[in-house]
Amino acid sequence: MYKNINIFTDGSCISNPGPGGYAAILQYYQYEKIFSQGFFYTTNNRMELMAAIIALESLKENCNIIITTDSKYLKEGITKWIINWQHSKWLCSNKKPVKNIDLWKRLNITLTNHNIHWIWVKGHTGHIYNEKCDKLARYAATNPTYNDIGYI
Repeated sequence: MYKNINIFTDGSCISNPGPGGYAAILQYYQYEKIFSQGFFYTTNNRMELMAAIIALESLKENCNIIITTDSKYLKEGITKWIINWQHSKWLCSNKKPVKNIDLWKRLNITLTNHNIHWIWVKGHTGHIYNEKCDKLARYAATNPTYNDIGYI
């Protein structure tokens, strides 16, 4: 029997690229777990991806998951674009390598054995958990603790 989990994510970056952070909130009934981390040099898109990755990697068993994000890059990338990227050996339509390929591959691995529904919400419109993630991600971006996020 699969557990039903809600995940809310957001990424933030100051002077993109620059210091950045992510936040994810996992909900299981009345329980919540928060993940947040800041990096000295990154991009907003990498932080959006990291929020989803860290949340999904924390799960110890197969789950039914609803992921809510304000990132069209994340939602469209994982629900539409990734299929074409895989078929084209991780090249975009312009024949250049997919940006953030390391994180897209890592995210793709985390999806295995879960039933996931992706929801996009417009940012900064009062969605309580999107606003909470935004505050946590911005705080993490202004208080980086991790030096090496890899290439940009």
